[in-house]
Amino acid sequence: MEITEVNNAVTRRLFLDLPKKIYKNDPNWICPLDKDIEFVFDIAKNHYHQHGKCIRWILLDDQKKAIGRIAAFINEKKAYIYDQPTGGCGFFECVDKQAAADLLFDTAKNWLADNGMKAMDGPVNFGENDMWWGLLVEGFTTPYYGMNYHPPYYKRLFERYGFTALYEQLSNRIDVYKPFPERFTKIAEWVVKKNGYEFHYLQKSRFDKFSNDFIEIYNDAWKDFENFVPMTSVTVREAFEKMKIIMDEKLIWFAYVNGEPASMIVIVPDTNEYIYNLHGKLHLLGKLKFLYNKYTRKNKRMRAVIMGTKAKFQKHGLESAMFIKLKEYVLPLDQYKELELSWVGDFNTKMLALHEATGATFSKKHITYRYIF
Repeated sequence: MEITEVNNAVTRRLFLDLPKKIYKNDPNWICPLDKDIEFVFDIAKNHYHQHGKCIRWILLDDQKKAIGRIAAFINEKKAYIYDQPTGGCGFFECVDKQAAADLLFDTAKNWLADNGMKAMDGPVNFGENDMWWGLLVEGFTTPYYGMNYHPPYYKRLFERYGFTALYEQLSNRIDVYKPFPERFTKIAEWVVKKNGYEFHYLQKSRFDKFSNDFIEIYNDAWKDFENFVPMTSVTVREAFEKMKIIMDEKLIWFAYVNGEPASMIVIVPDTNEYIYNLHGKLHLLGKLKFLYNKYTRKNKRMRAVIMGTKAKFQKHGLESAMFIKLKEYVLPLDQYKELELSWVGDFNTKMLALHEATGATFSKKHITYRYIF
């Protein structure tokens, strides 16, 4: 076997095309867009390169056929906040061969060690954790866009190498046409009517205001979690720019208490319903297919990318009220059937309790692993 750094057009193509070989007989897998994978590694586009670095490799067998791939990352803002400097590996794909997986993991580990790291998390992304994060271990159904999908044997490859679970990531689903539990509905309807409480969906024409509100809410809501890194305007604009082509303003809601930004939820239609037959390509023909799919197929699935509520408002029922507002918009459309709440770490008990309160049922489980050198 031979491992080669991805550093030219040929190796980039091998890196992007390998998953098509791994998943060719799996009807649930949908090929992500090449441009979104390449975005991660583009120094000019992905702002994480301003405070970190990454590298990727492709693994060839003795016949020079691609059988594996992996990337390694160092995010300088996060690497040194752990007990040991910690980097990451991700975009792992491999045939069912432990020796091949071990070589890929060793290559990532050695590069990280040479750059001062003493541990690696994986599979993770060189970006925000709402995309390409965690190893799928339960719920092998068609994924939502940006959610990792893997064969069941990847869990064995990771754990036999020596990775141990750092935390579990749980996703749950809501049947849009199933009524919320009675207690949940009563609380939500009471909150909606409270004096000083306002609820507004995102308006693109006022993006800067909503962007600032998002940052204010997010940074307060998540500040007490371990290894928290504040959200910046660059990160928010980058994320919304990527969502723009599919974004529905009325699926993104903000709650205000006496004019103060208090809570938010960001939901997007599932891109996979538009790109299922593009094979990763968004060239001219791919764009035409995308537009055809978008305007001829009703998008039935939505994904809640992120939710957050400022600490002082976390027992005010604002999340419940926003779900009611969301249903008021969605139900008359007679379009969306399912909402996936993805993903919540097993350490986030408050958010998991909210999932349970909505009547959501289990959808998927991912695991983020750590390997200490």
